[in-house]
Amino acid sequence: MRTGREYREALRDGRRVWVMGEGWVEDVTTHPATQAMVEEYALWYDRHLDPEWQDLLLAPPNAGGDQVPWAYVLPKSSEHLLGMGRSFAKTTFLSAGNITHTPAYGNLIQLGVLTAAQAHNAPDAQIAEAMAYREEIARTGRFLTYCGGAPIIGQRLHPDPKERVSLKLVRETDAGVVIRGKLGMHTSPAYVEDVYIGALSRLEIGGHPASFIVPVNAPGITTLCRKMAVRDKNPFVSPLSSRYDELDGQMWLDDVFIPWERVFFVDPSPEAIPRWLRWHHLYGWLAKAEFTLGLGLALTHAMGLKEHDQTIEYLVDLVIPVQTVRSCLIAAERDPDFTPAGYCFPRHAHLAAGGVALLKVRQRMSEILRILPGSSLVVAPSDRDLAAPELSDGLEASFGGGGYSALQRSALLQLAWDHVSSALDARESAFENHASGGMPNWRHWLRRNFQDYNALANAVFKQLELPMPEIDLDSIRTAPIAPRRTVTAPAAEKP
Repeated sequence: MRTGREYREALRDGRRVWVMGEGWVEDVTTHPATQAMVEEYALWYDRHLDPEWQDLLLAPPNAGGDQVPWAYVLPKSSEHLLGMGRSFAKTTFLSAGNITHTPAYGNLIQLGVLTAAQAHNAPDAQIAEAMAYREEIARTGRFLTYCGGAPIIGQRLHPDPKERVSLKLVRETDAGVVIRGKLGMHTSPAYVEDVYIGALSRLEIGGHPASFIVPVNAPGITTLCRKMAVRDKNPFVSPLSSRYDELDGQMWLDDVFIPWERVFFVDPSPEAIPRWLRWHHLYGWLAKAEFTLGLGLALTHAMGLKEHDQTIEYLVDLVIPVQTVRSCLIAAERDPDFTPAGYCFPRHAHLAAGGVALLKVRQRMSEILRILPGSSLVVAPSDRDLAAPELSDGLEASFGGGGYSALQRSALLQLAWDHVSSALDARESAFENHASGGMPNWRHWLRRNFQDYNALANAVFKQLELPMPEIDLDSIRTAPIAPRRTVTAPAAEKP
């Protein structure tokens, strides 16, 4: 595992990054829009070298005595999934679920690429390249993120249907391909080294849907990140949004060369690549829910409400989804499924049920946390206010007491505000309800992966002690997933 310092140095690679509202970022390790997140990712690497974290983040020694980080394990058993899951849970909680794409995400992406290549009988050389790149990630800690490859709005509205694609093949060479186009939103592109581009680009090579892995600093690539989350310059007032801003973005490719060893032929839609990604996704959602519950419990104590019946009912409403999703994740890891090549992945029916359960209540959980501390959430002072001589005594009298100083109680209130009432919270809600497919996608995913339609229906018939027809409800499971939302483009002009 590389160090945080080595990660920082790797980002000084000549990449072209533009942040909306800020302009060109000469060095992502020092620019105000990106520096804090670079430091958080550096901490992620350094924790693997910290003795206090190693029991949690490193797998037991292998036959050679080496310990591989759980983040980079090639899972082949339920025990592997459980170990990986524990490491995801602890590391995602640290950011209140706001760092959704850690370097561990890259290993999961490449597991999906490898599995897709194997499942679709890709050439042996391509399967070997997919495995080699996964091993490179595990060996070096190289940071890979995911982009489905779908076209952006201007492309989808093009008058000519043939032009409604994100990427075009410019030419093929013996060494690789040259491609051109623009890609829609993906997460943390300013902080990674490589981006996986999925087959939703609709680019085909030799009649095969193609996906790619491209370096962020490759000649011809420009990364455009969204505007910074609105935040106070004082970290006391914005303890989360001042640290965690993944800066989702687009990628523009201007005749970018991609070697054949980074080109993979996969199923176009729905891709098998996200097989492990939704698992990591759900851990991120759980981290936000657990952090919300933790804040609710802390505020209950700090506001003197631990004997208040309605507050206790609010807390129970927060506990229920947290425990539900925990149970779904444990079930998914203890009752896993396997790819034909023997790789282990969490059972999708359990994961989908957990995602649906949390999507249903995510806004209500935030609402409860806004309700719980009352008006104090709105008017809590900053540390600078508390330090002002002309205000300090009055603010201490207003916000201190009950075993808490005004500074302590205000810090907790500011943390809660930043968690559920800031631009950071709004971004997270908007992103997750779109990029993950939202409730419709998770419901369709559950429908396709629930396996007991026939068994349960026919088991009921057995109680009737009458000859009954055999029930076949496989059509429920096999019905196509609803397509991505479409836009109405103007008709092509007649020549």
